[in-house]
Amino acid sequence: MWCPIGSWERRMELRLEGKTALVTGASMGIGRYIAAGLAREGVAVAVAARRIDLLESLRQQIKAEGAIEPVIIEADLTDAEMPKHLAKAMLDKMKHVDILINAAGGSRPVKYDAPAQEWESAMMLNFFRLRELTTALIPNMIHQRWGRIINLTGTSEPRGSNATFPAKAAVHVWAKGLSREIGQYGITVNSIQPGSIISEQLMRLYPTEDDRRRFCREVPVGRFGEPAELGDLAIFLASPLASYITGAVIPVDGGRYRFAF
Repeated sequence: MWCPIGSWERRMELRLEGKTALVTGASMGIGRYIAAGLAREGVAVAVAARRIDLLESLRQQIKAEGAIEPVIIEADLTDAEMPKHLAKAMLDKMKHVDILINAAGGSRPVKYDAPAQEWESAMMLNFFRLRELTTALIPNMIHQRWGRIINLTGTSEPRGSNATFPAKAAVHVWAKGLSREIGQYGITVNSIQPGSIISEQLMRLYPTEDDRRRFCREVPVGRFGEPAELGDLAIFLASPLASYITGAVIPVDGGRYRFAF
């Protein structure tokens, strides 16, 4: 059930050679896997996160695999100026951007009557900063008439109060509208809903084997997911092969999502 994060290494031949990408939240888990996977496909990747030591280890991993050495950008997206700074740093270093992977964010369980500041903080990180960064990079994609924007979001079946849920729902609605506005320029916008994918956070939530077994009874495939099982979808959506997929919200959750529509 438990395997090392990023342990599945494979190449899919998706005609991505020569493209560039910015991956936020790239220090661990799904974001890290996507960054490494894009690099294996010949993409020049810039990776951004707060934990610079983990980004450095990712750079060494990618370099050791013989892929293009990634650019590291230290970024704290709680900073109001960071989206503009990050977009500028990306364009200064890479000259253009083809792919944006919005993987930064985090869960914020709260009580229903939590202070407004807690709700606003979650909305700021998980929606406003994501939107601001994307908006800063779209003109470059429009100029080159090609782009891929992929957002890692969250469940549409909340089982309690979590300040992140409405922020992720906002991303879904915003991304759908955006996809209709910029599709004419060859830019696609899609969202992926992670289910229970192995991560630091998941390990904290389910620390014992008994905890994990109980949870996995609710998952039709009977286990947690690997970062690769979501990451490979993101890499495909970033490729020219996915040019007719846009405005979609795709769950990757082992069948746990219950509704047909």
